[in-house]
Amino acid sequence: MQRYFIQEMIDEDTVTVSGDDFHHMTRVMRMETGDRFYGVVNTKTALIEIDDILEQTLRGRIVDWVDETKELPIQVSIANGLPKGDKLEWVIQKGTELGAHAFIPFMATRSIVKWDAKKAAKKTERLRKIAKEAAEQSHRTVIPQIDDPVTFNRLLQLAEDYDHKLVAYEEEAKQGESLRLVETLKEIKQGEKLLIVFGPEGGLDEKEIEGLIAQGFRTCSLGPRILRTETAPMYALSAISYQLELVR
Repeated sequence: MQRYFIQEMIDEDTVTVSGDDFHHMTRVMRMETGDRFYGVVNTKTALIEIDDILEQTLRGRIVDWVDETKELPIQVSIANGLPKGDKLEWVIQKGTELGAHAFIPFMATRSIVKWDAKKAAKKTERLRKIAKEAAEQSHRTVIPQIDDPVTFNRLLQLAEDYDHKLVAYEEEAKQGESLRLVETLKEIKQGEKLLIVFGPEGGLDEKEIEGLIAQGFRTCSLGPRILRTETAPMYALSAISYQLELVR
């Protein structure tokens, strides 16, 4: 059954849908009066039945509330040094499916891609749309937060709000480090916030690593192999899900 994030409510039992979601429901899915869908209302899922379809909006009635747990037990934010091409779109789509709570693109020293202010707004809008669609597809109850790319110094400031902070560092993998990610996941408690930083294609330079360590980050490896910038976040999120959702 289709799932949509509900932005408008007439009262506590009645919702309205417009814009792209309305178009998808009526033109793509060809829904009609009496059809039902899942709607996420303020992070809670409801079974909704369509009562009326107008020219630009439809109105639905909440039939029942659905008791479900879809989110990771901790809030994981992924900070990515801006990569080339559509790699960031891939990270956000798949990272959303794997449960990431937020994505923080940042301008790393070795980032080849540079976003100017005009491009940033349009690209961020597209990334948010990708996250919304991925959240609906994976039946999540939260759409990850995505901000415009930040500077490295701004990333360090944002890091102050997190309970646990890791940076994936390929030199640790080369030296055989294998415990810090595991140790962090054993220490972390439900509801806490974890920030993991990943470099762009060329990795993070030594000054960036030093700055992160000074801010309380722990360097870690993601296994013995060197992963691409778009693969590493998926590895980390999968490990987090395994440790916190399947093992515990």
